Amino acid sequence: MMEHSVVFSFFLIFSGAAVLASIALYTRQPLLVAYVVLGAALGPWGLQAVTDTNLLSDISHVGIIFLLFLLGLDMQPSHLIHMLRKATLVAVISSLAFMGIGYGVGVLFGFTQTESLVIGAAVMFSSTIIGIKLLPTTVLHHRHTGELVVGLLLLQDVVAILVLLLLNSGSGESPAMSFGRSMLALPLLAVFAWGFVRWVLLPLLQRFDRFHEYIFLVAIGWCLGMAEGSVYLGLSAEMGAFIAGVALATSPISQYIATSLKPLRDFFLILFFFSVGASFNLTLIDDILLPALALTAAVLALKPLIFRHLLKGISESSETSWEIGFRLGQISEFSLLIAYLAFAGGMIGTEASHVIQATAILSFLLSTYVVIFRYPSPIAVSDKLRRD
Repeated sequence: MMEHSVVFSFFLIFSGAAVLASIALYTRQPLLVAYVVLGAALGPWGLQAVTDTNLLSDISHVGIIFLLFLLGLDMQPSHLIHMLRKATLVAVISSLAFMGIGYGVGVLFGFTQTESLVIGAAVMFSSTIIGIKLLPTTVLHHRHTGELVVGLLLLQDVVAILVLLLLNSGSGESPAMSFGRSMLALPLLAVFAWGFVRWVLLPLLQRFDRFHEYIFLVAIGWCLGMAEGSVYLGLSAEMGAFIAGVALATSPISQYIATSLKPLRDFFLILFFFSVGASFNLTLIDDILLPALALTAAVLALKPLIFRHLLKGISESSETSWEIGFRLGQISEFSLLIAYLAFAGGMIGTEASHVIQATAILSFLLSTYVVIFRYPSPIAVSDKLRRD
């Protein structure tokens, strides 16, 4: 019965996505919008055709892991270290500024101090999926703009780990101890990845490189294995996958692996955006519409402005600073996780949780429109801006 349910759900999701994607392309709309709208229509708060959104959300998380793994394959370690060093101050100051914006909007609409702090924490981060999905894969990953975007997202990932540790600290060791252990684990994981790739993985791939399915299998195993190892050490699965990709980036086989895994990544990302739409409770729209619109407007207006100001302060050009600001001008999939954890822990109520979820969906969609109409991307509406 479960097998039939999963197969039938996949049929509805991918057949429906194909239909809506065709309409979106004819009407020159971004495909991400079609996937989110389909999720809202078919999910438990719409037509109730697909009800097990938790299972789909878990499965779709694999898409985010593959996204970060493929990003790592395109990132040379020397360039990455340079960008992380340059972007650290920008990431820290901007995160604090964004938290203040979210907290202020929460207080303005009558949420409690704790709820306002959680809303502020949710606003701190930008979306890894939107930020990287809209980067031209053959251009910006190897250019200054793309490296800065990636550096800022990775540093936000570190801050997100701290926030998630604080939310999970109900018992056991203190949040400070947990965070210190996680930060100690990060360089150890990187050293392990470098050594394993050099002395185990590359010799295996060179010996059996005639068997393409073997390369495909080993790459998936390495990616998911590092992701799970990272979670075990207190880091995020995405960070482990990224380290796995960077460790392979200097190998000649990295680009073949990246090309092979892209269709698999896209399969899971369609599920991710569907689950985002499907998990939103449409019956609460009247109660949370005004604060969600206000928070979304603040995010879309102020995030690019703050990034522009801070990046100009480290000698970036005005054009580059604005572009990075607009590419990171939304909240994150981490924001959804923060909302779920805080609600489960009794820190926030249903309305505050759905304000965060609604802001995530709206900022995903609207920031995507801004980028695809203004900057080069793989899904740009204009042929002149489409790069892949």
